[in-house]
Amino acid sequence: MKQQADSTPIQDLELPAHGLAERLPVLLIEASRVAQTVAHGIHGRRRAGPGETFWQFRHYERGDGVPNIDWRRSASSDHLYIREREWEAAHTLWIWPDLSPSMNFRSHLAGESKRDRAVVLAFATGELASLAGERIGILGGEAPSTGRFAVQKIAMSLVRQEQDGAGFSSLPPRTVLRRFTECVLFSDFLDPPEQIEESCQHIAAQGVRGNLVQILDPAEETLPYHGRVEFAGIESGERLLAGRAEDLRQRYMNRLATQKEAIADIARRLQWSYMLHHTARPAGEALLALHTQLSGQASDYRSTGAVKGWASEKAEGIL
Repeated sequence: MKQQADSTPIQDLELPAHGLAERLPVLLIEASRVAQTVAHGIHGRRRAGPGETFWQFRHYERGDGVPNIDWRRSASSDHLYIREREWEAAHTLWIWPDLSPSMNFRSHLAGESKRDRAVVLAFATGELASLAGERIGILGGEAPSTGRFAVQKIAMSLVRQEQDGAGFSSLPPRTVLRRFTECVLFSDFLDPPEQIEESCQHIAAQGVRGNLVQILDPAEETLPYHGRVEFAGIESGERLLAGRAEDLRQRYMNRLATQKEAIADIARRLQWSYMLHHTARPAGEALLALHTQLSGQASDYRSTGAVKGWASEKAEGIL
């Protein structure tokens, strides 16, 4: 997307895209920093289940087994208490960051591109899961693994894909997954909703629970420009010359709101979670909310304060 000729220079609004291999060290360091910040004071994805580690006491409920009653704790109260242990079975978490060309967009209102934020959040999510002893893998990549180098393996898998020249799709790859695993998809989700739903249904049909994290540049929320503006798509190359950009603003915002609601509806129908995150907000904020969701706790996080700014290259499909 290009800026109007009589205003801010184009290079201030959209930086050249860097190869993933070139950006990888910086992104891994940032992901580790974000993960460590969020990991401080939390204990992985805790839940009750088979294991040896004590988790918490709770009141006895009808149907609970008598052997699970903690008689010592119950003796000091008028209630019966169940001693719950923490679930310790290994879990598999699949991650997928959208690395298609459109994700390279970055306006002057954000510190990094949508692609870099998606990679940082994906790696940080994987690191948190790995710290909790879970297996992590990337959709369409190698088999899931665990341990301190699991995230690095995923990163190198992405780099190899980039170097092979196969290109990155804006939709998650179709792959066979095991039941009872979980996935997190990071994308701007600006493709046609029916295509997104088809991809998500393919995953859900395999018994996999999903989480959608929609990443938008704050400038994609509004169209605050006036006068003559040329919009150009990064992927399509199509151009739209608007004589009065302000005349398009309300129609654009209505279409974007419809798109976001369509993505949220897809998640609701599949009983998945949905989160909206803006690149101007801290990555740790989204990661903490996502961690809460993955832990089975309700989360209604939506990044707040849509900032006036520049609409992305996919706006030509919305205008």
